[in-house]
Amino acid sequence: MKLSFVLATAISSFFVSSTTGFAFSGQAQALTFSGISSATWGNPIPGINDTKPIYTGVGSNIFTWGKANSLLGLPNKLTSYGTSFSADINSVFKIADLTYFNGKVNPDSSVGFVPLNLNVSFSPPVGSSQVFDFNLRLVNTPNDSKDPEKNADLVFLDTNLSNRSFTFGSNKYTLELTGFNPDGRQKSIKALEEDTITTAIYAKIKTTPEPAPLAGLSLLGIYLISRKNSWKKILRAYKYDLFKTFVER
Repeated sequence: MKLSFVLATAISSFFVSSTTGFAFSGQAQALTFSGISSATWGNPIPGINDTKPIYTGVGSNIFTWGKANSLLGLPNKLTSYGTSFSADINSVFKIADLTYFNGKVNPDSSVGFVPLNLNVSFSPPVGSSQVFDFNLRLVNTPNDSKDPEKNADLVFLDTNLSNRSFTFGSNKYTLELTGFNPDGRQKSIKALEEDTITTAIYAKIKTTPEPAPLAGLSLLGIYLISRKNSWKKILRAYKYDLFKTFVER
C-alpha cells in the first residue's frame, strides 16, 4: 500500500466528516423554535432565618409565602403566566410573564428560594414537551427602615440549576433564562411594601454541537496513528529482510 493512498484515504475521511458536521451545524442554526409555555411553582427552600416558613401554591401558578403581620394584611405572592413564542437560535424571546406582590409578613415566616418549573410544548418540527427547572431567590427585608426603598423586597433569577438541556435531531440545545428585560441586564425585580409589579421573563435557546473541524481532525489523527504503527511494522520487516539478504550473500 502506498503512503500517498493512505494519506488520500485519511484526508478524504476528514473532509467527509467536516462537511457532514457543517451541514448539521447549518441546519441547527437555521431552525426556528415555536410553541407555548406554562409555569408552575415547586417546593420552596427556607432561608437561614426562616424558622417558621408558611407557603401555599406548590404545583400551581400562584405561590404565596409568609404570614401577614396585620389582620388585614396579605402574604407575598408570585403569579406566573405562560405565553406563546417563536424564536431563532440565539435570539432572545419572552418565555413567561410574572406578577409579584410584596406583602408585609413576619420575618421568620418567609422562604429563601422557590423553583420555577417551565413546561414548554414545542410545535413541529420539534413536536415535543419539555420541563425546565429554574430557581428564584427571594429577598425579604425586615421592614425596619423609615425609607420605603430600603423596605422593598426583591426577586432574583438563579439559573444555576440543571434540567435546562434537550436534544433534537443530532444536536443538543440549552434553554437559558436571560433576565427580566430583552437585553439580559436586569436579573432582579423590586417591589415596595404592599405594592405589585408585573414583568416578563426572557429566554434564549442555544445549540452546542461538536465543532465539525475538531471531529474531523480527531478522526484523521486516529487514522494516521493507526497507519503509523502499521508502517513501523512494515519497515522493521523490510529492514530485517535486507539484513538477512546481506548476511546470506
